Amino acid sequence: MDYSPILAQVWGMLTWFIPAALLIGLLKSPWAKGQTGELLVRLFAHWQLDKQTYRRLHNVTLNTPDGTTQIDHVFLSPYGIFVLETKNMSGWIFGSEKQAQWTQKLYKRSFKFQNPLRQNYKHLKALEATLGVSPAHLHSVITFVGGSTFKTEVPANVTQGIGFIRYIKSFQQQVFSAAEVDAMLHALQTGRRAPTLATHREHVQNLKRRSDPTAERCQKCGSAQVIRTSKIGANVGQQFWGCSTFPKCKTMQNL
Repeated sequence: MDYSPILAQVWGMLTWFIPAALLIGLLKSPWAKGQTGELLVRLFAHWQLDKQTYRRLHNVTLNTPDGTTQIDHVFLSPYGIFVLETKNMSGWIFGSEKQAQWTQKLYKRSFKFQNPLRQNYKHLKALEATLGVSPAHLHSVITFVGGSTFKTEVPANVTQGIGFIRYIKSFQQQVFSAAEVDAMLHALQTGRRAPTLATHREHVQNLKRRSDPTAERCQKCGSAQVIRTSKIGANVGQQFWGCSTFPKCKTMQNL
């Protein structure tokens, strides 16, 4: 019996089934969900926030004493600086302002994740140090996209969908001049790390190091080490371990 027609049919099915399965797997990955959530926020902001009033930057990576921090969205305006953290999640969300971890419940399964307000606090401190502005003019905003439902009471700055637009627009008292907004935009554009894959990889490495209790310490002062990238000299572009207290301690070590 000639099986070649059957094999040809099976092969034809596999040629589209395998790529489709890989694509579905990719779309369900945390990375893809994060990218989709951030894209939705960009679209909402583009439609609802005037570009001249609310100057925006996305995917902003800044240096911090213990490595780097990565901010989803920054909106600079005469009414303050709005620092937006995006969560693309479904299911029920349980959490309060003071809890270290919140809970996502999907059917009968529960998952813990870091309180996004605490996560965003570090972003605010990095911007405060970079721009030299009063913390009173920095506003943390969290938005959940993806069809999630809050099952506990949350603060006004934790929103769903386009709710972050209403929260941002609720600030109407001018605290910065147009020139100051332009100056802050320029400071962030020049002070941020280049939005490249290498920057993202370095940030992920620093996140892993900070969560690892066995991470190496500075041989000179005992402080935590962070991964840095050489910007000058013969080794430009290469990564190395640097002391987190730099410039107080300038100890360096090869990876």
